[in-house]
Amino acid sequence: MAEEITLVMIKPNAVRKNVIGPIIQSFEEAGLRVTQARLEHLCLETCRAFYVEHAGKSFFDKLTAFMSSGPTMLLALSGDSAITVAREIMGETNPEKAAPGTIRARFADSVTENAVHGSDSPASAARELDFHFGKAQRP
Repeated sequence: MAEEITLVMIKPNAVRKNVIGPIIQSFEEAGLRVTQARLEHLCLETCRAFYVEHAGKSFFDKLTAFMSSGPTMLLALSGDSAITVAREIMGETNPEKAAPGTIRARFADSVTENAVHGSDSPASAARELDFHFGKAQRP
């Protein structure tokens, strides 16, 4: 296994539900470590820039409006195969298809309001970590 670092965002609906602690605990119990964390209310422009790869898709405006609707917990998580491990813990994007016990099965409200975002590859992890924490902040 290889040491990796990944970005996870605890979305505004999960922050409003006050489940930041249980979500972080799920990652830590799987052996991942929080190396950076910040609670931030992202503005619409920042959300549009972050999700630019989805611009023009039918869900883009709804997603970016939701992501700018309240504070988001930004996490840099590291550990062996951190990207894969984090995505397994989060579960399927659609909470109706997410395995029992996963974060999305436990805390998501819908496909858009699915409690968490996680990087899906080393390239996206690098881009997303740089976007939110800056290159100088990434190990």
